[in-house]
Amino acid sequence: MAPVRSPKENPRLEELRQKARQLPLLPGVYFMKNAEGTIIYVGKAKALRNRVSSYFSGVERHTPKVASMVAQVEDFNTIVTANELEALVLECSQIKHYMPRYNILLKDDKSYPYIRVTMAEEYPRIELTRRREQDGSLYFGPYSGKVGEVVDLIRKTFRLPSCTRSFPRDIGKGRPCLHHAIKNCMAPCSGEVSKEQYHEAVREAVAFLEGRQGELMKNLEARMEQAAEELRFEEAARLRDRLAALRRIEQSQKVVDAPNVERDVIGLRSDEKTAVVVAMTIRGGRLTASDSFFFDKRELEPPEAGMAAFLKQHYLGRVDIPKEILVSVDPEDGELLEQYLGERAGRRVHLRRPQRGDARRVLELAERNADQALAQSADKEEKLRRSVEELAELTGLSVPPRRIEAVDISNTGASEVVGGIVVFVDGRPSRKDYKRYKIKTVDGQDDYESMREVIWRRLRRYQAGDEGFDTLPDLLLLDGGKGHLSAVKEVLQELELELPVFGMVKDDRHRTRGLVGDDGEITPRPVSAGFQLLAAIQEEVHRYAITYHRSLRGKRTFSSQLTAIPGIGKTRAAALLTELKTLSAIKAASLEELQSVPGMNSRTALAVWQHFHGEGTDPRQTGGSAP
Repeated sequence: MAPVRSPKENPRLEELRQKARQLPLLPGVYFMKNAEGTIIYVGKAKALRNRVSSYFSGVERHTPKVASMVAQVEDFNTIVTANELEALVLECSQIKHYMPRYNILLKDDKSYPYIRVTMAEEYPRIELTRRREQDGSLYFGPYSGKVGEVVDLIRKTFRLPSCTRSFPRDIGKGRPCLHHAIKNCMAPCSGEVSKEQYHEAVREAVAFLEGRQGELMKNLEARMEQAAEELRFEEAARLRDRLAALRRIEQSQKVVDAPNVERDVIGLRSDEKTAVVVAMTIRGGRLTASDSFFFDKRELEPPEAGMAAFLKQHYLGRVDIPKEILVSVDPEDGELLEQYLGERAGRRVHLRRPQRGDARRVLELAERNADQALAQSADKEEKLRRSVEELAELTGLSVPPRRIEAVDISNTGASEVVGGIVVFVDGRPSRKDYKRYKIKTVDGQDDYESMREVIWRRLRRYQAGDEGFDTLPDLLLLDGGKGHLSAVKEVLQELELELPVFGMVKDDRHRTRGLVGDDGEITPRPVSAGFQLLAAIQEEVHRYAITYHRSLRGKRTFSSQLTAIPGIGKTRAAALLTELKTLSAIKAASLEELQSVPGMNSRTALAVWQHFHGEGTDPRQTGGSAP
C-alpha cells in the first residue's frame, strides 16, 4: 500500500479537502470513488462537512484500512438527508447496492447463503440462495454454517417438496417420488393435498425459521388434540408426526438461558491478523443457531465502528430481529442503531453490553466460541503457510509461491475438448480468477496441443495487459507428465517468458503421486502438508475442467434431441434450454409456455409439444392448453 501523502505533498488531497469544506453541516451519506469512478466506500454522517473533511486531514493518524481507502479516492459525492436515522437507512441500502470494497461486507467468494421462502409463488418453496432480491420472498440469514442441512431438515420436518416440479402446473402429472413414500414430502404433485394444507405447512416452517418453536409446538399440540376429539384421526396423526419431529429438534438444541428468553448474542474477538464475530440466536432459552464470520482485523478497526458495521449488515435482510441484542463491544452510534433496528423489527430493540448476571454468562459463551474459532483459524493458517513453503522446497523455489495456477484438459474422445485453469492464492482457491477454454485450433484428441493452446491464449492475454489476466503465476502446474511439460515449455520459449512449471503425475489408481520437472520426478511424503496442497490443487483443476466439459456435452446432447424436431434449429433449441433449463421442464411445459419462449411461434410450439406427447395429439384433450 502506498503511503498517503499530506495535502501539501499531494495536490489532489488538498482539492478533496477544499471540496469537503464546501459541504453543509447536515446529515447525509457520502460516496468515495476511485480513479475509474467506482464507488469504493459508502458512509453516513451527522454533519457531512466534518465527517468527509476528516478523511483528508491528519492522514498520518488514519487506521491502515482508512489510509488504504483514502490513497485511492479521486472524488466523492454526497446525498443530504432529513436526519441521521434517514442517513443510516440510506447508507445500508447503498452498501447493499454497490457492495463497495472498503465497507464491511458479509461475503466470501460466493457470499454467505440465505434461506429463502418464495412467498410470492402460489406454492411457496424453501430453498438455499446466495442472493437477496426484491421478489416478495422471505429471507433468513445470512448464515456461515451448513445451511443446506438446515434446508433439508426443514423440508423433511414440514414435509415440503425438494424436487424441481412446478406447482400447480405439475399437479396430477406424475406419480409421487420416493420422498413421499418415506414420509419426507406431502406430495402436492399427487393432487390429494389441498392448497390450504400446503400453506399451513409453509406458515409453520416460517414460524420455525423465526425462532417461534415453543409457540408452534403448543399450537400443534392443541390442534392435534382437537382433531382427535373430532375423530379426524388422519389429521391428528399428521400433526402428531410433525410435533414429534419438532421435539427431536428441540432436544438437540442446547439450553443456554431461561425458558422465556429470546435474544441474539454477538461476540467479537481478534488476534494479530484476524477478527471473528460469532452471532448466536437464542429462542425460548435454546441455542437455535450459531454462526462465525471471519474478517481481516483491519476491517473491524476500531472495534466500536466494526461492531456497528457488522450489525447494520447482519440485520439488513433479517426478519427475525429479537427485542434484545447482547454485544461484546458497544457499537458506534448505539442509540441510532437501536432506532434503525427497531424500525426494521416494528418494535423496540435494545442493544446492551452486560457486565454481570445470566446475560453476561451467555455473552461470555459467544466470546469463548469466537476465541475457539480464532484458534482453529490460526491452526488452519499455519497449515496453509507450511504447505506453501513445502511446495516451494519441492519445486526449488527460493520463496513460497503466492499465486499458483494449474491447468487441465478434459474431453470424451474428440468431442467438446476443453481446458480449465484454477488459481490458488496463499494456498486457498481463488475462484473469481478461474478460467475455462473451449479448444479451437486442435482437431481430434491431442492433449499436448490442447494444453499448448490453453497456455498460449492465457499468456497472450497477459502480454496484452487484459484485465483478469495481468498477473503471472509464481508457479504453473500442469495435470500431466513429461509430454505436457515439453509442450508448455515450447510456448514459454516462443513468448519469451520464464515461469517455473511442473507436471502433476498420478499413480495407476488416478491419485496424486507427485511432480515431474526437468530433472525428473519429485515424490513428496503423502502425509506432508505440501503433498496435501498439491493433491487438493490437482483434484480441483480436474473437477473444474470436467464439470465444464460435461456441461457442454450435456447441452449438445439436449440440443441434438431438440433439433430433430421440425422447425427447431440450433437457435430455437438454445432459447428453449435457456428459458426452461432442462428437457424435463420442456416436456412438462404447456403450449402457452412454449409459445412464450423467445423465437417460438404457435406452429413450432405445437411441434415441440407433440414431439413429447405424441404426433397428432390434441393439447386441448390432454390438459396442455389449446393453441
